[in-house]
Amino acid sequence: MTAELSKTELGTLGETLVANWLQTQGWRQCDRQWHCRWGELDLIVAKGPASRDGQLAFVEVKTRSQGNWDAYGLMAITRSKQAKLWKAAQLYLLQHPQWAEAACRFDVALVACRHQAGGTPLTSANSARQMRLDDRRYLVLQDYIDNAFDGHSR
Repeated sequence: MTAELSKTELGTLGETLVANWLQTQGWRQCDRQWHCRWGELDLIVAKGPASRDGQLAFVEVKTRSQGNWDAYGLMAITRSKQAKLWKAAQLYLLQHPQWAEAACRFDVALVACRHQAGGTPLTSANSARQMRLDDRRYLVLQDYIDNAFDGHSR
């Protein structure tokens, strides 16, 4: 018997999968689940130095189970949600001035929770993009969208 996960637990596991995958892509985690009055920034990752030569990405992670109706979370990132994330990112940069000159962007990671029949093994070709939850379920990084919010990069 497998335990059911709450939406919060599933979301946290999705963030872990994405953070681990980003590390394999050369990014390092600066913050996770950073909260302010405008909401939460799921992941904040960096490449390079904290200067104009570095990059900072604010990553919105959407984790969905099968049978969702919002394109694995993509449709949940409305203009209003983008505006809140933009304000949260501005506040983050005010509180972390070492990143003020870095190139910043907003990325979106779409994670799917899938069911696996009969315990067949996961494919190893993209193992960094997958995480087993139990003998029947696993998470997969379905899509990663660089610079997802038009007009909000600098």
